[in-house]
Amino acid sequence: MKFQKKVALATLFAAMATASLVANAQTIRVANQGDSLSMDPHSLNESLQLSVTGNVYEPLVGRNKDLSLAPALATSWKQTSPTVWRFELRKGVQFHDGTPFTADDVVFSFARTQVEGSDMKSYTNDFKEVRKIDDHTVEIETKTPFPILPDVISLVYMMSKKWCETNQALGPVDRRKGIENAASFRANGTGPFRLRERQPNVRSVFTRNGTYWGKIEGNATEVVFTPIGNDATRVAALLSGEVDVMEPVPVQDIDRVNGGANTRAITGPELRTIFLGMDQKRDELLYSNVKGKNPFKDKRVRQAFYQAIDIEGIKRTVMRGASNPSALLVGPGINGFQPDAKRLPYDVEAAKKLLAEAGYPNGFEVAMNCPNDRYVNDGRICQTVAANLSRINVKVNLQAETKGTYFPKILRRDTSFYMLGWTPATYDSHNALNALVRCVDDKGAGQFNLGSYCNPKVDELTLKIQSETDKAKRNAMIKEAFDLHAADVGHIPLHQQALAWGVNKNVKLVQLADNFMPFKWMSINK
Repeated sequence: MKFQKKVALATLFAAMATASLVANAQTIRVANQGDSLSMDPHSLNESLQLSVTGNVYEPLVGRNKDLSLAPALATSWKQTSPTVWRFELRKGVQFHDGTPFTADDVVFSFARTQVEGSDMKSYTNDFKEVRKIDDHTVEIETKTPFPILPDVISLVYMMSKKWCETNQALGPVDRRKGIENAASFRANGTGPFRLRERQPNVRSVFTRNGTYWGKIEGNATEVVFTPIGNDATRVAALLSGEVDVMEPVPVQDIDRVNGGANTRAITGPELRTIFLGMDQKRDELLYSNVKGKNPFKDKRVRQAFYQAIDIEGIKRTVMRGASNPSALLVGPGINGFQPDAKRLPYDVEAAKKLLAEAGYPNGFEVAMNCPNDRYVNDGRICQTVAANLSRINVKVNLQAETKGTYFPKILRRDTSFYMLGWTPATYDSHNALNALVRCVDDKGAGQFNLGSYCNPKVDELTLKIQSETDKAKRNAMIKEAFDLHAADVGHIPLHQQALAWGVNKNVKLVQLADNFMPFKWMSINK
């Protein structure tokens, strides 16, 4: 009888605990203009995807609220020689399926970033070897001294070797080819949230990880992530209470959101730089009426495009003041930023003269690829650029499309002229130089240098910057590299956009300058 009474009491307490959990369950509904294109953390090096998957997966080295480095799956790290870093791994960590996290998963994950289909090669392209010392210690040996390596790997997330083997997901999906595998739709990380439901471009549902090794400061037990591409619909959903958090708030709607009875806009500077790139490799452009040669191989043509763009006009009319025109591929807040760098002047007549000197007095036609749901007002910016270029008799055939088709296209380098945005994951200029400016190779250097700009002197400087520890010398080399790139007109920098998140007044969260949204720091009081 006593046993039956104990069972009854245990059942009652369990039921009460469940009821209490349900009563205290807090769902936060998040809307974004786009969706994470995959749940595979190595398949696309794009900040929205890495922000979303970063709630499920974790790196060895993470970030604090001020973006400083923080222990994550590694508790400590140190340089044991100029080319070797040793990482002590956190013990007692489990993947969501219960599998223990060990050094084998680290060796596997870093190797996975280097296989065909990986979009994360530029983070690990200078690794020589990743080796297991014991179950909770690994060493990373680099080809040259690499003092900023812990910063570089903060977005390289760890996957379960066993899970990937079991689910035939040994390599990441290739977004350029449209290939998918189990890791595209399912996830098994160590992070504070688990993926419960995945409906691409419809909604993804994340639930709190009850066995998480670390502290989850927020009270969200469930996060429902919904892509809403239409600006007006997204704003209406926030104002009506259908969603609790959304981004971005269109610049023209910030006052409206701030005026809502239960809503506010959180704004701040973003570290991302928006720029234009041009195919400088092919002997004939893929999408142009110029046959037998490539106009963009001529610096005068690139400079003409640059000087024909009215960046202040874009800031005033398209961005409504919420942008910072840039002369570089990095902006304020990035180590190595040069505040005294000057843009080439907006000068239509000078641009026409440059085109004529290059042999195009009547201009030419070229297609431009642009997303319309990735950056703030991206489609409108590209429309304005096209209108600006028409003043120098360049006819731009604008192809603006959802990022789901846009990114695979440009990442295949199936483009002649394109827009891209970049936030250096390391908050250091080396990242932009290595990924955007270095001559392209098959190891990951220049992986996002989609127009194949190439200057061996810039490459030489980038490698020296990677290993230099003297800050003054390093910054001088960064300046020299950017000066060379600017003199070549390797790309056309546009601006840094501003962040604007729409939030219900009952929600508390942390807005980071890299535009990542960690669910573990989100709370809601209903």
